[in-house]
Amino acid sequence: MIGSLELTQLQQLWWIICSLVGALFIFMNFVQGGQTLMFTLAKTPEEKTLIINSLGRKWELTFTTLVLFGGALFAAFPLFYATSFGGAYWVWIAILFTFIIQAVSYEFRRKPNNFLGAGTYEAFLFINGSIGLLLIGAAVGTFFTGSNFLLNDYNFVKWQHPLRGLEAAFNLFNISLGVFLIFNARTLGALYLANNLNHDELVGRCRRAAFVNLLCSLPFLLIILGGLLTMDGYAVDAATGAVSLEAGKYLDNLLGMPVVLLLLLAGLLLVVAGVYLAHYRKSTQGIWLSGPGTVLVVLALLFIAGFNGTAFYPSKVDLQSSLTIYNASSSHYTLTAMSYIALAVPVVLAYIAYVWRSMDAGKLSLEDVAKDGENEAY
Repeated sequence: MIGSLELTQLQQLWWIICSLVGALFIFMNFVQGGQTLMFTLAKTPEEKTLIINSLGRKWELTFTTLVLFGGALFAAFPLFYATSFGGAYWVWIAILFTFIIQAVSYEFRRKPNNFLGAGTYEAFLFINGSIGLLLIGAAVGTFFTGSNFLLNDYNFVKWQHPLRGLEAAFNLFNISLGVFLIFNARTLGALYLANNLNHDELVGRCRRAAFVNLLCSLPFLLIILGGLLTMDGYAVDAATGAVSLEAGKYLDNLLGMPVVLLLLLAGLLLVVAGVYLAHYRKSTQGIWLSGPGTVLVVLALLFIAGFNGTAFYPSKVDLQSSLTIYNASSSHYTLTAMSYIALAVPVVLAYIAYVWRSMDAGKLSLEDVAKDGENEAY
């Protein structure tokens, strides 16, 4: 059945799959958001350890989702992987470095004879949750604002800026997307902690933090939406594959794909609804609205970037070097084989859900952290 699909259908299918994995990764960034909150939410060292242990139950899932996202892009759209990671390598090295120090921090923060001290590893966690997400947002922003690369006839990439991808952080739209991701992650992190902790005072602070960080995210959300509605986009001619700048392209994509517009609006409403439940209804279930809402918003953004005749990785210096889901994809054979393998994804997701439910069978308390002991607690 899958083998009978046309190449264009497989390419579209795999853009949907990669977008879904990427959206799940952004949702899982509640771990990074929680890491940046621990200095303001916790009033005692014990409360800080409680927060870190709660987040420590999930940080590996975030890292695994990031690796899965990169692997899916590598297999489905290898030319994008080669162009972005081969040209803009400084930004990707910086992002990966922040995730490396995150892993080290969870492993060694409370180890005996820790010569760096717990505070150093806590600072690493903050860097991962702030600088790491800022750079991820800037990198994703280039899907709309373009990057500085050239591709020759053999698809060898030549980057045209000495900062090798870090220059994306100096664009207002890109940096606004990065800051929005930080505040959104902090909102999700506060909602997750409110749902996961058995500590009334700390849960109350989490509810307030979710509301405050949602408000802080709104100016940057307006910049992003305003940019999408007004900026020129990179349109692809269906007949020739030629890329050209088109005024209002991303607005046309929204209007031309009503389902995507519905995803965006529904996602934003769910994020707000989750925070409303937490702040005004004193509910601890807000994460289960704001989390899926975040997934829908990211899906909509990636669909706007890749579908409806749009170059998802445009080149600012040479429009014809821009990448689309059609000229950057693997072969029909590769995409077909991957599609059969992807049939096992629901099983993996079910297992993750089972493990998640098992870990969260009871809310985490100070007493639970004390029982873990020095060698097991984060």
